[in-house]
Amino acid sequence: MIGFIIGVISGAIQFFLLTKFTGSVTRDKLTGKAVLFGLVQFLLPFAVLVSVVFLLPDELIHTAIGMATSLLASAIIKFIFTRRSN
Repeated sequence: MIGFIIGVISGAIQFFLLTKFTGSVTRDKLTGKAVLFGLVQFLLPFAVLVSVVFLLPDELIHTAIGMATSLLASAIIKFIFTRRSN
């Protein structure tokens, strides 16, 4: 269960970083900060999953499921709110 919670939190953080990165890229404001957001967003799942493998190996699958669920749910929620505001 703790792995799922770790996955949900890291998935939400990854979605936030991805939103910041894609927002700056689509506005044509690719700065060093935006590149850092993209790099951290890319490396975050690897860091989380590798640390879970060494610290809580039985929770690896739950962590991965939590990350995927959180990313998908965040994307759907953002899509619905964006669609309704337009």
